[in-house]
This record gives sequence, C-alpha cells and structure tokens, in this order.
Amino acid sequence: MQMIVPFLDLKAHHQPILDEINRAIREVIDSNAFAGGPFVVDFESEFAAYCDASYAIGVGNGTEALWLSLLARGIGCGDEVITVPNTFMGTAEAITYCGAQPVFVDVDERTYTMDPARLEEAITPKTKAVIPVHLFGQPADMDPIVAIARKHGLFVLEDACQAHGAEYKGRKAGTLGDAACFSFYPGKNLGAFGEAGAVVTQDAELQERIRTLRDHGQVRKYHHKVVGWNGRMDGIQAAVLRVKLRYLERGNQLRRSHAARYGRALAGMEEVIRPIQAPDVRHVYHIYAVRVPDRDEVMRFLTQKGIGCGVHYPVPVHLQEAYRDLGYAEGAFPVAERCAAEFVSLPMFPELTPTQVETVVQAVKEALDARDARVAA
Repeated sequence: MQMIVPFLDLKAHHQPILDEINRAIREVIDSNAFAGGPFVVDFESEFAAYCDASYAIGVGNGTEALWLSLLARGIGCGDEVITVPNTFMGTAEAITYCGAQPVFVDVDERTYTMDPARLEEAITPKTKAVIPVHLFGQPADMDPIVAIARKHGLFVLEDACQAHGAEYKGRKAGTLGDAACFSFYPGKNLGAFGEAGAVVTQDAELQERIRTLRDHGQVRKYHHKVVGWNGRMDGIQAAVLRVKLRYLERGNQLRRSHAARYGRALAGMEEVIRPIQAPDVRHVYHIYAVRVPDRDEVMRFLTQKGIGCGVHYPVPVHLQEAYRDLGYAEGAFPVAERCAAEFVSLPMFPELTPTQVETVVQAVKEALDARDARVAA
C-alpha cells in the first residue's frame, strides 16, 4: 500500500496537547476577555522572555506587525525600504501600505537570505529602513547588515515570521535589529488557531507607539493621540499560543533532526541542492526546501506518489503583477529568480517519522530517475 505523507499535519501536532488547549480556550470564554486583555498580556510577557527581548506586542497577523512597526518609526510617503524579492508578499505589502516604496536586493546563493554585499549599493537618500527576511527559519547574516544600516542611520526590522526560536551567533531572532516581526499563522513553528502576530523589540518608545497604533491610536479609552488601527490580538489566540509556546523548543529540535535525516539521505543525489545551515546559525526549518531541475515535473511525480509538497515562492515579489509599476524586469535578481524556478518544499513538521522521511526521499529519487530517463530517451 502506498504511504501518504502530508506536507503538514496539524492534527498530529495538536492531538497530544488538545486537552491543554481546550482548557485554555475555556478560560477565555469564561472570562469574556476576547479582544486584547489579560491573556494577550501574559502571552506577550512569555514570548518576549522566550526571545530574550524586553517587549513583545501582540497584533492581528505578521503583515500587520511589519506595517505597524514601520508606521511607528515614521516611515511613509517618499521613503524607500530595502528588502529581498524571495519572500511572502506581506513583506512588501507592509512597505507599500506605509506609503513607502519597496526596493529589492538579491540573496545569497547558499542561504537564500539577504546578500550583505549587495545592500549598500541599493541605499539612496530616500532609504529609511532595511527588512532582512529570515527565510524558511534561517537568520540572515545580520552583523554586516546591521553595520551597513548603522552607517547610514537606517532602521533594521527583522522579518522573523518563519524563524521562531532561530539563533544567530548565540542571539535569538527578534534581538538582532531594532525590532522583529513574527507571524503565528497556523502552519508556523509557533502557530495560532487562526491569524495572529507580534512585534518584538528592546526599544521602549517604539513598543509604546506600536501599542498605541494597534488600538486605534488610543492612549486611554476614547482618547486618540494619533490615527491608529484595530490591530489587537484575540484573547483566544493568545491563550492557544501560550500553551503551544511551551512545546516550541521540542518542536524545533525535532524539525532540526528531520532536516539532518533529509540531508543525509539526499546527499548522494547530485541533482538535488539541499538547504544548508550557515555557520554560527541555528536554523529552525519552518520550510525544508530543496532545489531540483524540472521542478514542476518532480512535483507532479511526488503528488502522484502521495507526497505532499509545495513551492515557496514561485514568483518573486519584483515580478508580481502587483509591483509591475516598480519597473523591475526578469533578470534583475538572478539568484532569487533561479531559486523560485527550482524550489520544492518537502514535508516538514515535528511529528514526521523516520519512515515518512525515507518515503519522501525515495520518491524524490524515483522522480529524478524518471526525469533522467525522459531526458536520455
């Protein structure tokens, strides 16, 4: 019988802790603290401590976290913010919705994160911030990025939406720049039961401005200091996240073990480019993406074999129709574009079994063998 391996198995992830989650949700229902409130405050405190940060501000989602952080820093019309093109659309959307313009730099061929060597050439007098993306759970090379940003007086905002618990030179993602943004979308390493996000920072003034903006600009009820937004985290999401935060380190370690197993098993396949962990980095493998030739054919084969797979992300942001007016053409960022054409994301979640990993690897081998046979014919 063919073994089915899902891309993500949230049911297996939640089942062992479902009683704890149900009790936590029941507490919220009994207390009627649904929008903001004490459960959010408690989660903020615990998540800040987990990140070794002074403050965490719970918001509605990861995109909102990025947007409110930029707004709180005063970034707006006429400004430019530098980021990378191989990211989820939300990174760029947050820049656009501030009134600023996204500017892209290419990524490192091995880590898929911002190439520091390309950053300075993209800086102009209009540049106000840099958003390095910790793609797939691997921190960007932050020391040179921050050094260049400091030289030019730029705000550094980590997009850590895929990097809960990742580390760079012994420091947690979330403490590597001026602020960092996390998504708690359900499939993330730390996922809610819906939409949620957070900003983490050491900056007392910045966190206060973000708190004001997320609550309609209120400094106290019905007294609005600025025009803000409704960006509060739900109490139920905070309660769920508090439970799941206790299991995050275990889940991250399992992901790392699965990644090592994948790496060993795929090592003999010359056509597969495996993800690497950069020196002095703790990768948490939110996504395990390999690069293969004829990606779409490989994916069709895996799907036929019952192997869940995906692509993160098939169209780089600079080539999206929504950003056509920026004037970027194909070939502007060759590394990001090459990766977009070759990435296949394989199943990755804590509850994967060794047998499932072996099944996935065998299917990848068969897919490539079938592809080679077609090429040779």
